[in-house]
Amino acid sequence: MVADIPYNHPMSNDFLSTDPYKGVRDFYPEDMAIQQYIFDTWSKTTESFGYERYDASVLEPASLYKSKGAVNEEIVNDQTYTFTDRGDREVTLRPEMTPTAARMIAKKQKELAFPVRWYSIPNLFRYERPQKGRLREHWQLNCDMFGSDTVAADVEIIALAHQLLLNFGAQPEMFEIRINDRAWMNERFEQEGFTHEQSNAMLYLLDRKAKIDNFDEEAEKIAGKPFDLGLSDPAPDSRLGQVLAGLMQLGINNTKVSLSTVRGFDYYTGVIFEIFDVSGENNRSLLGGGRYDNLTGLFSVDPVSGIGFGMGDVTMRDFLETHNLPMKGTKSEHIVMIPTKPDQDNKAQMIATLIRQENAGTVVSIDYNDRQVPKKIEAARKKGASGYIVIDETDGHSIQRFE
Repeated sequence: MVADIPYNHPMSNDFLSTDPYKGVRDFYPEDMAIQQYIFDTWSKTTESFGYERYDASVLEPASLYKSKGAVNEEIVNDQTYTFTDRGDREVTLRPEMTPTAARMIAKKQKELAFPVRWYSIPNLFRYERPQKGRLREHWQLNCDMFGSDTVAADVEIIALAHQLLLNFGAQPEMFEIRINDRAWMNERFEQEGFTHEQSNAMLYLLDRKAKIDNFDEEAEKIAGKPFDLGLSDPAPDSRLGQVLAGLMQLGINNTKVSLSTVRGFDYYTGVIFEIFDVSGENNRSLLGGGRYDNLTGLFSVDPVSGIGFGMGDVTMRDFLETHNLPMKGTKSEHIVMIPTKPDQDNKAQMIATLIRQENAGTVVSIDYNDRQVPKKIEAARKKGASGYIVIDETDGHSIQRFE
């Protein structure tokens, strides 16, 4: 017999979908535990290098990204979530964090003690085609140093990125640091007599080199003649040569000069780098960054040098899964209180309070459901609890441990 449908109850085909918006994720408790582990490792590692956490709103004036040199045109034209608010202002959900950091630095430039080391774990949005390692919403670790244009600053930021992966349990042979220098590349383009537009077009082409089959033909179209970068290894006294030497002195040897590493953002001015997973299952960029010495110049006549990188949570999780690395931190002890009758609920609450007070960090929850004790015990096991206490009329209550 089919049950009567209550008045005003929607028919089954009128129910809303339980799926999230395309390209975003729901985080159930087990997913959130992994996410928190990633965030905690990011924070502990960056703070050990002296970086301080900051944040800002996900909403920014659209003009921040449309300004020349802020981000590339592809992101502005095709990937941003931009809308007009009720005050007729054009607003964008931030697609990346570096312009925001530059804005904040410029605002308090005269008050800050440089060099400034900041990090953030912002929520970012881009209208992209969802695929492995790339979604429309993600969280990203952003680490930046402002106010130091030295080789040592370049070395430190790359060493920090390297240490982050080690602190997740990775071995150096699992990844490769690919380094280049925008200034070095631009000098070569100037020797060829390229215009600013030709230089940008060639950089964009190099950024996509691995994805296109006719690179030489496309390069010839841009240059107006057959074109070969013809770059040899950087001289030891060059900026790039000094950075590589500095990394080697720190025992970081999994580096490679890569001419196709140019980074997609227009604001980069010097050393740039990406860290690649070398696994055949996940051969992709894990993080990237570089030097941007003119970005705060969008807000001030006295620009502050900067260098930084971003590491996304999606690619980080893919890397951990690919290499079977741990995805959870140390779990707190979790005890479930199991009242045998509803009139034992208050007693369970009092005992739970005592346990929390006497054992800082211990998680104590109470099963209030009206069901048999064996089913409550099984539910506690499924939740991953380390043990349980059955609450009845007796005075003695001991923790029963799951094996």
